[in-house]
Amino acid sequence: MLVPAFPAATLVREKIKGTLALLLDSPLQPWSIYLGKLAGVLGFTAILLVMTFPAAATCYALGGSGVQGGIMALYGLLLLAALQMSTLGLLVSSRSQSTDGALRVTYFLMLVVCVFTLGPHWLLQGSSGISAVLASWLRCLSPIPAVMQVLGQEDVGAHGMSEGSDAVARYALLAVVSSLVCALATIARLNHTILDRTRSAGVMTQDRSAGQQAASRLLFLVDPQRRSGSMSLWINPVMVKEFRSRRFGRSHWTLRLIALSAILSLGLSYVAASGAVGWGIEYIGGCLVMLQIALLILFSPSLAAGMVSAERESGSWQLLRMTPLSTGAIVRGKLLSAVWPLLLLLCATVPGYVAMMLIDPASTPRVQRVVACLALTALFAVLVSGAASTLFRSTAPAMTASYVSLLAICLGPLLIWLGRDAPWGYSTVEAVLMIDPVAAALQASAFPGFAEYDLLPMNWWIIGSACLVLLLFIGLRTRQLCRPE
Repeated sequence: MLVPAFPAATLVREKIKGTLALLLDSPLQPWSIYLGKLAGVLGFTAILLVMTFPAAATCYALGGSGVQGGIMALYGLLLLAALQMSTLGLLVSSRSQSTDGALRVTYFLMLVVCVFTLGPHWLLQGSSGISAVLASWLRCLSPIPAVMQVLGQEDVGAHGMSEGSDAVARYALLAVVSSLVCALATIARLNHTILDRTRSAGVMTQDRSAGQQAASRLLFLVDPQRRSGSMSLWINPVMVKEFRSRRFGRSHWTLRLIALSAILSLGLSYVAASGAVGWGIEYIGGCLVMLQIALLILFSPSLAAGMVSAERESGSWQLLRMTPLSTGAIVRGKLLSAVWPLLLLLCATVPGYVAMMLIDPASTPRVQRVVACLALTALFAVLVSGAASTLFRSTAPAMTASYVSLLAICLGPLLIWLGRDAPWGYSTVEAVLMIDPVAAALQASAFPGFAEYDLLPMNWWIIGSACLVLLLFIGLRTRQLCRPE
């Protein structure tokens, strides 16, 4: 999770600062520039891996040398995963125009490669046919199955069905091929044409077909870029400024995300209700929770991690300080500009919960608790990213800190949960899960493995108190940044 942020920002940052043109005018060949950038990222990765040597030595001394290849095989897979993510980040960086956009796309693609590729095999495992074979190969594009196989945990989450394929060999092949493709595509971009920014000439509305005109009116029904009358005194000008200047804040992107999330949530409910797989209501709710958590972890830092750091990096923070706006108005506008898209994104999965309540009316109170958990998680994710944004002068480290913090809090305790009963006892696992909003949402949905823990309402008190502390910290830090230097 730490590796992709730095290759994703390296080329686009040089492009913005104007130093990429000087680099291309040097006698260095494109492949030499690329290898230098890649070596810098992999050198940073090597430092991270060296920091884990004491823990690996302890595991080895206690007999935990792994099942296939031992510790060296594990580190080999981690280095290969770092190479795969680094080449992907460099490719995105060569095609991006802004740092925050490059980071957002890179982490989204990393989520697709590492997590979403596991979905088809999860649905089709145990079946035969070309679709099952393709799904089995697709899952090996992710490093997770290979690492689990090396650690002897390949059957976790397999519903009792053992996977007989060699995930390590398949991943090594697919990772090398994908890294080579990304590297060649990036090297081909390292010329002066990378500095050209082509823009579409566009098409006049009257030249479009009737269907395209109707779709355009629907998608741009609430377009914040549309010119209108004066803003009301009740509207925060900083929030309007964020919506109009941020591409992700424009309504047609939000509507597309909402539509995609609604389709996914309804699709999960339909698959379970049609009997295609033997899932219960609890399993559907858990899948919806994980879908929403993935969206929150992906989009919260991209929306809130640059709310102050991006202004300081571009130099526009000085202009914002010169306005008569108070610190409270600036903080409210910045936070609201991140909260509203996330709330719309969460509302997109409401159709899936409605389908659950129609299938089982007794699940209504459970669904209400799940929605409350997810709303609190969204607020917590925004405040964590906003707090990180006030601590850094550039977007890349702020977004990296946001992602690492959210993953440590939301997904870190689940590692302890995986070791429940051996070596961790019930009370230890419950105490660790008490601070995890994801575990609270899964427990509220009665997801198998979490229903036996009593996490609510204590988790709400803990996360709510953390939100108040983070909000106070953001206000104090923003007030400090608004003072004359």
